Amino acid sequence: MPSNEKLIEMKNLKKYFPMKQKQVLKAVDNVTMDIHKGEILSLVGESGSGKTTLGRTVSRLYHKTNGDILFGGKPVEKYSIKEFTKKVQMIFQDPQASLNPRMTVGDIIAEGIDIHKLAKTKKERMEKVYSLLEIVGLNREHANRFPHEFSGGQRQRIGIARALAVDPEVLVCDEPISALDVSIQAQVVNLLKDLQKERNLTLLFIAHDLSMVKYISDRVAVMYRGKVVELGTPEEVYNNPIHSYTKSLISAVPIADPTAKKHEKVGVDESYLRSPMGDVSEINKIPEVPELTEYEPGHFVETSFLKENKLI
Repeated sequence: MPSNEKLIEMKNLKKYFPMKQKQVLKAVDNVTMDIHKGEILSLVGESGSGKTTLGRTVSRLYHKTNGDILFGGKPVEKYSIKEFTKKVQMIFQDPQASLNPRMTVGDIIAEGIDIHKLAKTKKERMEKVYSLLEIVGLNREHANRFPHEFSGGQRQRIGIARALAVDPEVLVCDEPISALDVSIQAQVVNLLKDLQKERNLTLLFIAHDLSMVKYISDRVAVMYRGKVVELGTPEEVYNNPIHSYTKSLISAVPIADPTAKKHEKVGVDESYLRSPMGDVSEINKIPEVPELTEYEPGHFVETSFLKENKLI
């Protein structure tokens, strides 16, 4: 069960990419958000909104431009990369691209075990590999095969087994089901949900499939142009969206039941949109007011949107 303990804290987190003429692309712009221990926090938004960049920055695959990331109340810089990667593992969107085609599945999964010296003997090493394969729904015999011999869903299960090999506290799942068939998507999501309960994992689940996000999440954060614009429980965000962008996302979700009431089509109000571009002088700029305001208990909305629409 999720607790109120903050495992990961982001404070005015920025990840800017340099462009020409002292311009920067603000992929992640002043994000302040917490991830609680044992919860599944989903991050949703359209392509290019900054979801993956945020996940990779939290995982330390990208160096942050500015701001703070705290893990267990301690700045992530206080951890060595080896120490941190044992605590935070990532599951990638494309399982084929993230698995070394020249290594057997057994060696791929055991790589983390070898680096962190989690097995004393070769026999213990392989027993751990076999156990992980069975946990994710594969067979012991699969350890001697290569990634190209598996389907997309099976490769994603191998990626999950590899991430679990070091017994992490956090899994950052970067659209882990977007490249899979619909039936396989459900299997992988159920697997992640079961693992989260059994191992008390904390998940940052990045996705654009809102129906799946509603099913798996404890909280949902909506991201747009590098900013988190709304944050709350799935019930609050889906049933009572406040931000225009959240409304536009939900209105785009197809409804299978032809007798059900369709979502009202909502256009995004262009007046509050910010360009994701800026200049280098903005790197050290700290917002004068919090980016998010608690509009209702546990339901946070972008402060500037609330002010411009006279909701606060």
